[in-house]
Amino acid sequence: MISAGKGKYRVWLKEVSHGDDVVLFLGGGEKPHIGSVVLSEPGKKTRVLNRKGHFDWMVAKPIASIICKKKKKPVVCISGIHVDDATKEEIEILKNNCKLLEKKL
Repeated sequence: MISAGKGKYRVWLKEVSHGDDVVLFLGGGEKPHIGSVVLSEPGKKTRVLNRKGHFDWMVAKPIASIICKKKKKPVVCISGIHVDDATKEEIEILKNNCKLLEKKL
């Protein structure tokens, strides 16, 4: 597992092998949850499934794509990062911490 940020702005990524495929869990904030599911397959367009009102795909999609390209395997990323009543500034902090995760991949 890798992580970036501190306190309620900490985000983390856990990778699990599932046969020849990869499952990623991207979470953080005050309450990790299932907000979005991203499927990235070699040579195909990445697909997204969201729960209503969730935008977790925005940080999960590039991470799933990077791992898929790197490992040349199908990747599912289950993501959910939540901070109660997050301000625009707090959302930017979380997004930047997800970018830091990308750099660690």
